[in-house]
Amino acid sequence: MAINVYMVFDGDAYEAIRYYEKVFDAGKAEIMTFGEAPPHPEYPLPEEAKQRVMHGRLEINGSDVMFSDTFPGSILNKGDNITLAVVLEDEETLRTQFNRLKEGGVVQMELQETFCSKLYGQVIDRFGISWQFNLGE
Repeated sequence: MAINVYMVFDGDAYEAIRYYEKVFDAGKAEIMTFGEAPPHPEYPLPEEAKQRVMHGRLEINGSDVMFSDTFPGSILNKGDNITLAVVLEDEETLRTQFNRLKEGGVVQMELQETFCSKLYGQVIDRFGISWQFNLGE
C-alpha cells in the first residue's frame, strides 16, 4: 500500500479539511471526532476534546491525505505537524519496518491493538521524521 501524509492540527483540523476540499475540488472527507470514538473507562474524554478531529481522510489528486487534531493541552509546533502513515496488510512486514525505524529513534506508541486497528504504533526515526504504522485489511 501507499505511504500517506498525515497532518496534525491544534483544534482546527475540521476547518483545514473543509478548506482543502474546496482548494482541490476533492469531494467530502471522512471525519471522526474524538467524541465519536468508543469511550475508554480509564481515560475519560474531556469536554473540550469531543469535537476535535480524531481522524479525517480526504482524497486529493489520487492520494489519501489524513488529518487529526492534537489532544487539548498538547504542544504542536507548526512545521513539525506532518507525519507519514504506513498502512500494510502484512503484519510481519509492518513489524519489521517499525522495528527498523525505532532503532536509534523514539517510540511514541509501541505496536498494539486499538479499537480501530489490530496493530497500530507511532515512532520518530533517528532523523526526526514521525511515522504511524497501521495494519490494514
